[in-house]
Amino acid sequence: MARTNQRHLGYRLLLANGLTVIGCLMLPQGMRQLSALGYLAMPWVLLFSLGARVEPGRWSRQRTRAYRLLAVLTFVSSLGWYLTSAQESRAGLPLLVVWTLLVAWSCERLIRNLAKERAISRDVLMGALAGYLLVGLAAGLLFAVLESLAPGSFVNSVATDVSLLHGPAGPAAKLFSLDFVELNYYAFITLTTTGYGDISPVTPQSQMLSVMVAVSGTIYLALVMGLLISRYTVQDAEEEIAEELEDS
Repeated sequence: MARTNQRHLGYRLLLANGLTVIGCLMLPQGMRQLSALGYLAMPWVLLFSLGARVEPGRWSRQRTRAYRLLAVLTFVSSLGWYLTSAQESRAGLPLLVVWTLLVAWSCERLIRNLAKERAISRDVLMGALAGYLLVGLAAGLLFAVLESLAPGSFVNSVATDVSLLHGPAGPAAKLFSLDFVELNYYAFITLTTTGYGDISPVTPQSQMLSVMVAVSGTIYLALVMGLLISRYTVQDAEEEIAEELEDS
């Protein structure tokens, strides 16, 4: 029961973290940089929410330790990248790798945790939604990292400003001070395969990363929806059997 309550608390925290980042991105220009704090908190939220052992066994213990180490490494890489000058953004390359690994692994652990649930509750639905937001927000950060590494990887066809990373100019400007809202918007548009066409990837790297995000969103939805539907079917059948026993 204690582990179940901890899992549900983790679902709520993960969803709250994702909604906080999205809320910060909706703030007026000049205040959206607060979303960086939400991104920095995300590895710790993942560590708390998904850092427990998913299954018993020695191999599971080693995997859990590796996952925790990856979460800490992601935080350190994120902090280093945010504090890097916008003119010297090579620190984004390791961040691109560790964030991709952490999010993919986190989704796998989240789905395993959801599979443990015996009933569909509000907390379980929160966990499923939190995972989807995690993929979208992580994709937005990865797009921003790629744009900082190779400016011009994404193009906005309806805006006069070529750059999608808005913020103070100059060699002293830190990546923390840049505005990633357009790339986060593009990430969720790609994740949902909506495709409005206003922002487009124009380099092979950005195009393939966009493909990976679109495929990831589809796979996540298919896995989670199948899991929830099957669990709900079992739950409904169990409730019908319980009602029949009570009537008899």
